[in-house]
Amino acid sequence: MILIAVGHDESDGKIILEKGTNKICFTPPQDPLLPRKIKAFQKLTKKLGGLLFMSKYRSTAVHLLGGCNVSSDPSGGVCNPNGQVFEPDSSSTVHPGLYVCDASLIPCSVGINPSLTITTAAEHISKNLVQEALKYKINNGRECVVKTADQGQEPFIEKNVINCQREMVMVKETMKGYVGGMPCTAYLKMRMNSQDQTFSDVKLGTGKSHPLLRGKVGGHVEIRAFEKDDLHIIDGNVNLCVVDDRTPYTQYMQYDFLLAASTGSRYILKGRKIMNPYFFPLYAWREMTTLHVTLEKVSEEDSKDEKVVLKGELHISMTELLKSIISLQGNNRGRFMCLLSGSFLRTYFLPIPRGNQGDLVLSEDKSYPSSTLHEIKAEDGFTISCRQWKSKLKGDEKLNPVLLLNAYAIESFWLPTEPNDLVRTLIEEGHETWLLNSRLHPLNPSNDFTIEDVGKFDIPAAINKILEIHGRSTKVHVVAHCVGGSAIHIAIMGGHVSATHIASLSCTNSSMFFKLNAMSTFKMWLPLIPLSMFILGNDKTLPLLETSNISSRHRLLKLIASFIPRTERCTCFECEVFSGVFGNAFWHENITPTLHQWLTKKNATRLPMAAFPHLRKMSNSGFIVDSNGCNSYLIHPERMTLPTLYISGGRSLLVTPQTSFLAHKYMKLHQPGFRHERVVVEGFGHSDLLIGGESHKKVFPHILSHIKLAEQGEIHAKGKKYSKEALDREDDQYYEGNFGIFGTWFSPFVVIMLLFISLSWLVAVFF
Repeated sequence: MILIAVGHDESDGKIILEKGTNKICFTPPQDPLLPRKIKAFQKLTKKLGGLLFMSKYRSTAVHLLGGCNVSSDPSGGVCNPNGQVFEPDSSSTVHPGLYVCDASLIPCSVGINPSLTITTAAEHISKNLVQEALKYKINNGRECVVKTADQGQEPFIEKNVINCQREMVMVKETMKGYVGGMPCTAYLKMRMNSQDQTFSDVKLGTGKSHPLLRGKVGGHVEIRAFEKDDLHIIDGNVNLCVVDDRTPYTQYMQYDFLLAASTGSRYILKGRKIMNPYFFPLYAWREMTTLHVTLEKVSEEDSKDEKVVLKGELHISMTELLKSIISLQGNNRGRFMCLLSGSFLRTYFLPIPRGNQGDLVLSEDKSYPSSTLHEIKAEDGFTISCRQWKSKLKGDEKLNPVLLLNAYAIESFWLPTEPNDLVRTLIEEGHETWLLNSRLHPLNPSNDFTIEDVGKFDIPAAINKILEIHGRSTKVHVVAHCVGGSAIHIAIMGGHVSATHIASLSCTNSSMFFKLNAMSTFKMWLPLIPLSMFILGNDKTLPLLETSNISSRHRLLKLIASFIPRTERCTCFECEVFSGVFGNAFWHENITPTLHQWLTKKNATRLPMAAFPHLRKMSNSGFIVDSNGCNSYLIHPERMTLPTLYISGGRSLLVTPQTSFLAHKYMKLHQPGFRHERVVVEGFGHSDLLIGGESHKKVFPHILSHIKLAEQGEIHAKGKKYSKEALDREDDQYYEGNFGIFGTWFSPFVVIMLLFISLSWLVAVFF
């Protein structure tokens, strides 16, 4: 048994450094209570019937204190009350930046476990230490001009800090909103131009923001429902004019914070304001005052806890914005406001791109798996093609083949410049992969076809070719995107392809429903497509390359397309024309520059527009219809006897998540016995679900899992079936109303007015 007696000693111990031998000599303090302690131990030992063994030094200090004692002057100690170390040769100066903030400060025994006493002393010292450390950073590490020991509570101040502060601009900003559904408030104090760069170091036009638009951030964040105490910003950076070379017309405001809680937990908060010149300043106020944030808990290396990631939005009100402007401090606050206003002017009113827009040298991967191109004649006599990649699996194990169906005129699966496209992924999983080049594809353009023709003739011909090679008992997994997804639903629900030949169906941003965002819906409602068909005449294939030798009709249509507003602008001529005609197919920041150049310069070089009138009928109906606009397909749900997966992008472009929501609900209602899944992937738009740089991490696993379950025979639903009443009450959390991700209640009216003004201007200029 161990017996311990705690008490005060005389605090007269000594630590002496022998300069000649560099040895440290320690003399322990005297313990006046030692005889009483021994007597108490002897009584206890006698009662317990044991023997008493004493330690070698009899009295031992288990929590050593002192050594750098606090004192009012150097003669009585090492540090002043603020923890600053005295200069030995002067009683009025201290070592700048040298502090003691641990148990060494305490000059005597406290009689109990000193942990809280040490912590209290450290907190007292840290109040001054943090202020001085910030001033040192602000001063960029310059040598102190004056070192003055303050005997009171105020820390010493370096005179040249004042000069540095004059070059900076101090900004206060308060934002409120919700993160992870919980109320959140951020109180920020920003020091702009706190980097190691002067104004003369900046070269305009390089895409790098001005030093006055970059800085350090302090303050705290309140999320009381998550952490009861404030989350203090211990390291924060802000850049009010960030430019991505992939989106040279878009301006970003980037906020990055490292937060610390009193519990010891740490969090990383990343925020971004996205300012996109969509219809000039139509959404400027909302974009400039909305911070899209992600809060992530920093987990320890050996922690097995689930990763915590919360998302939300913070907003700054008009009142708080005015307070921020009024409270600006610094001699350069006027220049700061001019630079910030100038960046907004360039973003929303002046079509001047930022960053580097140089052309890339394309280099396709020569190690891409070899393929065989099959030319197939459809039932109506039109020749299509299908590309086949054989499986890498050897032996008896054989998986069902996969048929890939592209969107309208743009490649989504076979990407020679990318290391992780879906074709490679499926081949590595052991699936033989087929890619259909239908009459929608630039390789097989037609001047007279509909999307119904793709579902009625092209898809059945491709599936029959696969069955011809592998046998009629073979089942095919189908992965389709956009219009390809609409076509496969037409094929199955129209009775042109039997569901018994389909092992599973995976559709991205497509289904038997076709729900567009506000701008795309409005464009389809306007008579733009009939006008385009009239302009094109008999040749309904539009060359997209800027260097193409085209007719005056094609040139006129491309000119009109360049004036049509689009969600995101691009410096590439071909991309601008395609997005003007069709709408933006992807968020540029999600795809690599090499893929963007390959798509625009080598892949989507022609746009077959003959099927646009049928596409317009489906868009205006909201679901798949035949070429006459009649509902010939949704009335046959009994033919959809197969497992389905519908995937949408959470940051919608063109097609909204309602497309997958309605399809998923339709299948659960009419085919409850089969397994049906729906996924919405945050951060993705339309085609970037399949061609994005992160698609292989965030999208492909859902498709592979769906296919794998079907291979294992898990095609039927498990558990309780859905009732019609339950499905009627089901709501889509991603539904944003009729106006899409960029819409508000007044948007359609504003859009109509702006289009009317634009058309009036065009008429005045050209006629």
